[in-house]
Amino acid sequence: MPPIIIVLVVALIALGVGWYVQQQAPDAPTTPKTHTVPDQIDRSDFVQPTTPWLVAVFTSATCETCAKVWTSTQLVESDEVAIQNVEVTADKALHDRYDITAVPSVVIADSQGIVQASFLGPPTSADLWAKLAEVREA
Repeated sequence: MPPIIIVLVVALIALGVGWYVQQQAPDAPTTPKTHTVPDQIDRSDFVQPTTPWLVAVFTSATCETCAKVWTSTQLVESDEVAIQNVEVTADKALHDRYDITAVPSVVIADSQGIVQASFLGPPTSADLWAKLAEVREA
């Protein structure tokens, strides 16, 4: 076999192997979803729907930060402020309904269900207290 034919055969085999390997490569990563919190909630979906204020903490049982946020949130509970831990495995329907894709997410809603303030990620206790006081005075 002449040397030129051998070179062509090797080149075709190399192209074929290259094409095959490229087909096996994973797809490029997609752009991550932007996480959001709802602007409005249906208060009847949550505890004490007639209480003037609701602080809902969307959490996951596997999230250590969520547990800390929930612990600090419990301190704001009063006759005027209902609180609820909305854990994803126990309340998946609420996470889906309000398109919660990141935890912890905290929403502060008024009696009409309008979200007056929110935190995407863990708020400090001071930030949570301050924001709750601010929206209650408005």
